[in-house]
Amino acid sequence: MSRMNALLWFLQFALVLLYLAGGAYKVFSSGEMASQMHALPRLGWAAVGVYEVLGALLLAIPAVAKWLQPTIPLVAMALAVESFGLAFIYAHYSHALAATNPMPWSIAIGLLAALLAWGRSAQQRRG
Repeated sequence: MSRMNALLWFLQFALVLLYLAGGAYKVFSSGEMASQMHALPRLGWAAVGVYEVLGALLLAIPAVAKWLQPTIPLVAMALAVESFGLAFIYAHYSHALAATNPMPWSIAIGLLAALLAWGRSAQQRRG
């Protein structure tokens, strides 16, 4: 296994954990999220959470089902777009760069997901 492939697997595993945790929080604390940020209603935050959990599962399953590995770049890019969209929402509701503002966190995770999408896509092109 090459170093790049090992790095991509580590990154993929880390993103699975991060999106599972973030998605579960949004699903189970959607009322709290809606009261803090009025950009989305409670069901909207819950839907974002379900999207993140589903995306995390779709990143995890190809590790076992090898025939699904071509889907990894698509799923990672979809999660990156979602993270950047959330960063935009967070930026709209909080302009302060503080530890409590999730915008920098969302941008960082989105960049990692985009890196995973690029890396896995490059691997698939090489064969």
